[in-house]
Amino acid sequence: MARIAVIGAGTGAMAAAARLSVAGHRVTVYERSETYGGSLGRYARDGFVFDTGPGLLHLPAVYRDLFVKTGKESLEQCVTLTQVDPASRHLFADGTEVSLPNASRAGVVRALDRALGEGAGARWGDFLDRAGTAWDRSRRPLLEEPLPEDPRMLSRDPYPAVRRRRLLRAARQAATVAEVGARELADPRLAALLDGYALSYGLDPRRAPAAAALLPYMEETFGTWYVAGGMRALADAVYERCLARKVEFVFGAEAVRVSEKDGRAAGIELADGRSVEADHVVLGAQPSPGLLPVPGPVPGAGPGGAHRAPVPGRFVVLLSLRGAREAGAAHRTLVHAVDPGAEQEAVFGGRTAERPTVTVLRPDDPATRPDEDHEAVTLTATVAPHGPVDWTDAALRGRFADVVIGRAAEAMPGLRERILHTEVRTPAETAAVTGAEGGSVPAPALAGAGGAYLHAGNRTPLPGLYLAGGWAHPGGGTAHAGMSGALVAGLVVEGDGFRGSQ
Repeated sequence: MARIAVIGAGTGAMAAAARLSVAGHRVTVYERSETYGGSLGRYARDGFVFDTGPGLLHLPAVYRDLFVKTGKESLEQCVTLTQVDPASRHLFADGTEVSLPNASRAGVVRALDRALGEGAGARWGDFLDRAGTAWDRSRRPLLEEPLPEDPRMLSRDPYPAVRRRRLLRAARQAATVAEVGARELADPRLAALLDGYALSYGLDPRRAPAAAALLPYMEETFGTWYVAGGMRALADAVYERCLARKVEFVFGAEAVRVSEKDGRAAGIELADGRSVEADHVVLGAQPSPGLLPVPGPVPGAGPGGAHRAPVPGRFVVLLSLRGAREAGAAHRTLVHAVDPGAEQEAVFGGRTAERPTVTVLRPDDPATRPDEDHEAVTLTATVAPHGPVDWTDAALRGRFADVVIGRAAEAMPGLRERILHTEVRTPAETAAVTGAEGGSVPAPALAGAGGAYLHAGNRTPLPGLYLAGGWAHPGGGTAHAGMSGALVAGLVVEGDGFRGSQ
């Protein structure tokens, strides 16, 4: 039985901890804050309850597998999952509106044809077929296996972009998300639909490789799910599973350094001066300066170890509303940017956008509101991180919150008149809660672009030190974090010969 110290209590770290404890190891989790869950936070006031991080779950199979492998009770015995239908409603800049059904390719094609004109659905369907090919080509090495020591196999884009022949000139094919939208989708609204997927994950459509087509493919193929009570309920369930498997938690314990002895990880040092011995250390959070004892790839860096600038964060507005949620209201609505190019310039150029893309979440869940005469609504926009933008500036926060509410009002007429209370969360709060530089939210790993969108591997150059969570392979997002926990547990239990789930 090995002693294992886990730094951080996010979902990826807890997923690793539960699996390692089941394998017979003695596991202790050290968390700098006073609670678990990482980005899966909760805010409650006067009977209103909100998620402060992700509000929907994709690829629930990741957590189904975790619960199967760590106990008798299945995921569905611990939380209530419902498919969100429609999966999303979209309001485009020209006033066009479309609602896309959940996990129905044929239904999506029909909806797009009705809303955008004959042929729009077929173009989107053909695009998803190509995205499916990219999924088949990269799924195992990108999501289900540890990152190889030589990641060049993932440097090539798996998306089979359409080659456009040109008279007396070389054939041209899309290499980025924006180019796929312009050249293959051939409709600014379909392009905005694709851009919206990329932007929601903090990716710049102008630079992200075409392989980002995996993101809409995963959502539209495997569905969008809501956890009753909010995503925090999933974090609660994973935490309870850890406790049931005898994982110990120490809160208010900030790790400041991984200790080394005889060329391998030997434990951690805490901010209060305590030293903890361990046979293995799992780092499930973005490290502070000096945390790692040897140079090498770290969360926030690519496989080669080069430091990356902070990526975008999220600006969240939590609205307590008077008045009942109307029957048939969509759970998720995207109000797309009036000028997508200007929004992208702002978000990735360190400024605030004038009329950004805003996601409106309206769960039909009694657990989120005091009674049927009220409603809890969450608004989210992808924004530049704290640093380039000073998100502690009260005046700026207020102005941008008003912009976000104004955009949401396009989807919810009369919204402003219903507001009882407004709570704002910015990248500054994210940085304080999670420790992520600039309040950045890590994006999922992508193949292509020479490996620039890969994350640091779960192994490190220091034997005995492993990386889990959104800042490590295979990247950010609740599902991807859960995958990282499975990969780390496999590496610890089976050694470097571990090649992932079969």
